[in-house]
Amino acid sequence: MDYKTAGVDIEAGRSFVENIRTFVAATRRPEVLGNLGGFGGCFALPSGYSEPVLVSGTDGVGTKLKIAQSLDRHDTIGIDLVAMCANDVLTNGAEPLFFLDYLATGKLEGDRLAQVVKGISDGCQEAGCALLGGETAEMPGFYAPGEYDVAGFCVGIVEKGKILDGSQVRVGDRVIGLPSSGVHSNGFSLVRKIVDDRGLNWNDKAPFSDSSLGDVFLTPTRLYVQPILSALREGLDIRGMAHITGGGLPENLPRCLGEGQAIAIDRAAWQVRDLFRWIAAEGNVTDTDMFETFNMGMGYAIVVPKTERDRAITYLEKQHLAARDIGEVVAGEGNLIWS
Repeated sequence: MDYKTAGVDIEAGRSFVENIRTFVAATRRPEVLGNLGGFGGCFALPSGYSEPVLVSGTDGVGTKLKIAQSLDRHDTIGIDLVAMCANDVLTNGAEPLFFLDYLATGKLEGDRLAQVVKGISDGCQEAGCALLGGETAEMPGFYAPGEYDVAGFCVGIVEKGKILDGSQVRVGDRVIGLPSSGVHSNGFSLVRKIVDDRGLNWNDKAPFSDSSLGDVFLTPTRLYVQPILSALREGLDIRGMAHITGGGLPENLPRCLGEGQAIAIDRAAWQVRDLFRWIAAEGNVTDTDMFETFNMGMGYAIVVPKTERDRAITYLEKQHLAARDIGEVVAGEGNLIWS
């Protein structure tokens, strides 16, 4: 016997690395040192910082993977992976520098996983960070045929004096919501249960769209990195940021606040998309559970002084983001107040 008869094909692993070299190279930044294939990726800190601070984040895409694997469509999952990590790092005011990925599967199917890496490369290019390295693990007997899992790791940089940590936020500041591209990468255990319980197929036409259910729910998570970094460079006074992921607005918005603060949310400030209305109706999901599970159309939020509100909205609209004033910072205990 040898390793291959036990289910691990070392030669296939080498071939896979060669196949993804062009995807990795497309994300290269000037600070990257060396090439793909080392034990670790080397990255020089960018110049121009007096007190540089590194900000790190890690995440996955959850059971959205089940839909991609069911439809054998893997080209957008990598974008989700980068977005979930890079958007988190961005909330501290940090520019994402580099990204690492971890792919695990029962049998290394190079073409399928190459699609995943291509998506990661696309996401990294959109976020402006380098795909510095990663790990591909072939684990026979651990994953069912056709299954794989992914995890991502992102590192960004910010000047120490410009870290957003809640201390900059003031009562009276306005909360500007930025639209999501859909469900993003949270709540898919509920979405899948609704689809299964209703006897639907991912290839079925979505009642609320001209596309199939699979097309709608595989829409990748939106990356907010470049529009927000651009706004910061233009001098927009952003005092706090929140990435609306698992837990929805109630859990994530308060994370950008200081002590003794809350957010009064205007529910009428934006219209909830038919996608979320369909989920609620088909699953008989309460309004509370919907807002605590999904982003409900607001994938990211920034906090700005009231005097900066109009400027922020105008600038972000020019970045093709339909920004909305959705609330105000008020005195409170780190919660949301619905109106």
